[in-house]
Amino acid sequence: MSVEVERATVACGTCGAQVIELRRGRCWGCYTRWVESRPVGRGASCTVCFEKRRDQLKLVELHGRTMPLCHGCGARIARMDDIPESIEALRGALRRDRRLADKRTGKLDHRIFPRERRVGERRTPPRTAFSDTDPGRENTMLADMEEIIVELQTADMEEVEQTQVRDQAASPPPLPPS
Repeated sequence: MSVEVERATVACGTCGAQVIELRRGRCWGCYTRWVESRPVGRGASCTVCFEKRRDQLKLVELHGRTMPLCHGCGARIARMDDIPESIEALRGALRRDRRLADKRTGKLDHRIFPRERRVGERRTPPRTAFSDTDPGRENTMLADMEEIIVELQTADMEEVEQTQVRDQAASPPPLPPS
């Protein structure tokens, strides 16, 4: 969508500067300011990694289409030499390889509680407030406190000295003059 000429004879439609290349009728400075000022729609998410924080999203033009991308994916695409045509190919090119396989295979796990952390999809839809403890829901997940029984023996108890609050003692009588 760029127009190039041999010498600076094309005027920018916004600032009027004579430049050799226009992008959507603007010089590169005006085009960059225009792109950065465009808001991302409500409820938008990154096309590649599904990031939803609006302060991280921006609109990026790829192959003549404008799509929302997060700052990280947009920066990585800007450094790519050839950008894939399809969204799935773009996701495959930008997928972080550290999530593809476990790199600890054959190594000792020195964690105190070893467990697999990379299970399932991490970017799930956000939960509503109090969704786990809503009494109107069928699957309310409240702890069953009736089953917790703590038995103490007399040997388990110790005496603890407590602080006491008392009335202020009367001040001593004044000493007679000597």
